[in-house]
Amino acid sequence: MKIVKLFLAFGIVSGVLFHSTAQKVITLEEAMQFALENSPDIKQSRISMEQSRELLNAQLAGLKSYFALTVTPIEYSVSDTYEEYFSQWYKSEKISSNGGLTIAQPIKWTDGTLMLNNNFEYRNTKSDVSNNDPLNPGTTTKEYSGFNNNLYLSYNQPLFTYNRTQMNLKRNQLSLNNATLAYSIQMLSMERMVSQAFYTIYQKQMSGQISQEEFENQKVSLEIIRSKVEGGLSAKEELLQAELNFATSKSTLDNALVDLENSMDQFKQLIGLPLSDEIKISTDIQYKPVIVDMDKAIENGLKQRLELSQRKIDLNNAEFDLIETMATNEFKGDVKLSLGLMGNDEKFPNIYDKPTRSPQVGVTFSIPIFDWGERKARIRAAELGVESKEINLRELEKDIVINIRKVFRNLQNLSTQIAVAQQNVKNAQLTYEINLERYRNGDLTSIDLERYQNQLSQKKMDFSNAQINYKLELLNLKIQSLWDFENNTSFVPLELQQNINFE
Repeated sequence: MKIVKLFLAFGIVSGVLFHSTAQKVITLEEAMQFALENSPDIKQSRISMEQSRELLNAQLAGLKSYFALTVTPIEYSVSDTYEEYFSQWYKSEKISSNGGLTIAQPIKWTDGTLMLNNNFEYRNTKSDVSNNDPLNPGTTTKEYSGFNNNLYLSYNQPLFTYNRTQMNLKRNQLSLNNATLAYSIQMLSMERMVSQAFYTIYQKQMSGQISQEEFENQKVSLEIIRSKVEGGLSAKEELLQAELNFATSKSTLDNALVDLENSMDQFKQLIGLPLSDEIKISTDIQYKPVIVDMDKAIENGLKQRLELSQRKIDLNNAEFDLIETMATNEFKGDVKLSLGLMGNDEKFPNIYDKPTRSPQVGVTFSIPIFDWGERKARIRAAELGVESKEINLRELEKDIVINIRKVFRNLQNLSTQIAVAQQNVKNAQLTYEINLERYRNGDLTSIDLERYQNQLSQKKMDFSNAQINYKLELLNLKIQSLWDFENNTSFVPLELQQNINFE
């Protein structure tokens, strides 16, 4: 029988050791890293940011010189054409090869375009012209073989309108900034969600631990009253009450463990861990007071809050919309300048022996006459859009100040609550130990001892919750002000520092 008990004991201990070995301990930093790597929302924001960056890179590349080459190695055609002036038909045969080179350079500062074009062609044509003389019918054949080249430089400049090239460049830059801000905000939001879920798990672990302690205390109480009843020192009703308290504490412990397992599954889903992984939360929630400067928090929040930057981007885009709207039915002009050099000859080296210059100048104006008030109405609508964005910006600034002040007050209050809760735990522990001794001496009933036990459990949970709430409020202040008062450093995500300069 002893051997069987030894084997059972060995099996139980081995199972506990195996379970604890297979269980992975996760810190808050590790949980955050898992979430940032596996969260679908983070991935989508990162893709959007990369997409905006590539669009900006594409436009910047478009501002550089553009080279294009067109080549037609060979072209052959035969046609019959009626010439009305001579009232006769002629047949023509053509063989040609041609190529063209275009170099275009957009001018960002003026929104103009400078182009250099060169078109080179070799052609061989043969025409058979009918002879209308009835006395001498027949055809006359004419043939030409030679080269020609057309080289010209041109410049096109819009007048009396806004610079569309710079406008589009600024829009793409703002789009990248906005996507980067959205990505950074998503990261901060994920940090808050993971931290809250992490500390919720920790709270449930603490609840399970406290329930376990309460269960052990009830077991001690049950053994005490059982020995008293068996010795005839207490009534049997006391044993029944103690058994009821023991069963209740066992049920509370089981409920706490089930609640913890359910929360663990939700937490693993949030950070992207397989549900089959066995994990345990590890963190230090010991209260360490942090000195917070409310004025500095407000100043830094108004200077670096990501949402404020987004509102400013919205305001800039609304102002750009106003500029574009003011171009509706506008008076504008366009200047085209061109200077070319053409040459042709039957022999390639002699193409430019007798060149032909071909200068060209053109000015075009677009003059609106009457649009039935369309332009005026659209401009007013765009102005109202700018006004709306300005109001949103001012109201967000007020919200930031209010929220930081609120968090600051909460931190002060929580510091006081932690000190009170810590003292309450000490008092409740001492009270429980005194009344447990009274219970042993028969001066207290099971119902009264149960009340002191519940009081001790509740005070422990209050102390743990106050510490966790302080941690969460510190995180909230860091997110609200973008300043880490624990380390006394700015808290701006790396991606944001790389793409945006706060002025």
